[in-house]
Amino acid sequence: MINDTAKILSEGFDIDQSVVEYVLKHQEIVESKFFKEIDSLKEFNQYKVIEGMQRAKLNSTHFSWTTGYGYDDVGREKVEEVYSNIFRTEDALVRPTIASGTHAINLVLSGILFPGDELVYITGAPYDTLQKVIGSKGGMKGTLIDYGVKYKELELTEKKKIDLKRIPEFVSSDTKMVALQRSTGYSDRNAFTVEELAEAMAVVKSINPDIICMVDNCYGEFMEITEPSEHGADIMAGSLIKNPGGGLALTGGYIVGTSELIEYVANRATAPGIGKECGLTFGMTRNVLQGLFLAPHIVTESLKGSLLLASIYESLGFKTVPKLGDKRSDIIQGIEFRSEERLVKFCQGIQSASPVDSYFAPIPGEMPGYESEVIMAAGAFVQGSSIELSADGPVREPFYAYYQGGLTYEHCKLGIMKSLNNLYVNNLVELD
Repeated sequence: MINDTAKILSEGFDIDQSVVEYVLKHQEIVESKFFKEIDSLKEFNQYKVIEGMQRAKLNSTHFSWTTGYGYDDVGREKVEEVYSNIFRTEDALVRPTIASGTHAINLVLSGILFPGDELVYITGAPYDTLQKVIGSKGGMKGTLIDYGVKYKELELTEKKKIDLKRIPEFVSSDTKMVALQRSTGYSDRNAFTVEELAEAMAVVKSINPDIICMVDNCYGEFMEITEPSEHGADIMAGSLIKNPGGGLALTGGYIVGTSELIEYVANRATAPGIGKECGLTFGMTRNVLQGLFLAPHIVTESLKGSLLLASIYESLGFKTVPKLGDKRSDIIQGIEFRSEERLVKFCQGIQSASPVDSYFAPIPGEMPGYESEVIMAAGAFVQGSSIELSADGPVREPFYAYYQGGLTYEHCKLGIMKSLNNLYVNNLVELD
């Protein structure tokens, strides 16, 4: 079997034998150090999801759907009950008409914040697309600032942590909402752990318990045994084509939180007086729920791939974020390549390992919502799905690639081999 696997890697994927051996050496390292703990995380979250579905009394009739306005769609209502159960919140809005994580967060911000209200980000600047939603960059029309929302952001400490001591300087009793971004985005910091987010939200609530704490949970679901919504977040949002969709959701986003806040957001998503009572699900209920069922397993497969990648590129002298031994709270693995050529070759290697569009070679280009040109490797069954194996990065100094996803660990390993091989054969890295 080992010889057969080596043969298909060499002949089927044109991977140099030295690259295969290098990756397998590092696989032994991460397996021995980390995989047992990861499997324990997977087991807990798998039971958590099943318990949430059972508590909602999910049954096969909930997979049917209606047409037109989507009135009395029991499947839609059940999906939202399940999400509310799993994330331990009063209510949820889960819809295929939410186009992305950015869209979900925009619904939260624009649904709750009124002219004159103050929004404060305490995790530094949010990622590029959110800066354009807010209006702090980009000059887009219809931003929050255009509609009279006041905005401030608190820089991180020198160690890239939330500046707990300075929160009282930025957050006052007049602040309406404090926002926290869990994932790294296009930055060089680690994702914030649930514990770190909880500590920061506790400081905010000590200033004024009525301040709304909103968490952007993209890329973080099922990375720990609890979620920010269990530790002080009043409302939280994410994308279904990231972690919780399990690779099966075709599109969509989720928002979970208090009943009052979800009502505001639902009225923004449809219209006041309609709220959650309308909205077609387009027959996606089964895929959304089955993807959620698989999500704990798939997230940990992706996590194993990220650890393998970190082990390899740290050994080659590259800066990685997070480092191999760091506590992780999202699925993203950043690598600082220090040159555009390495960044491009890495992403092209990931693309060449894809089951879909493997013969395309991505090149940098303009992307909606981003300031710099971006290169994206994403040969996925669902377009843009970042729980599937993918990699991207802005083409700007210091040329970070952000690797994420992988529905199976074996596919992660293949992507890592192909990307490393692409650098190795082009004399951009030397193997020990």
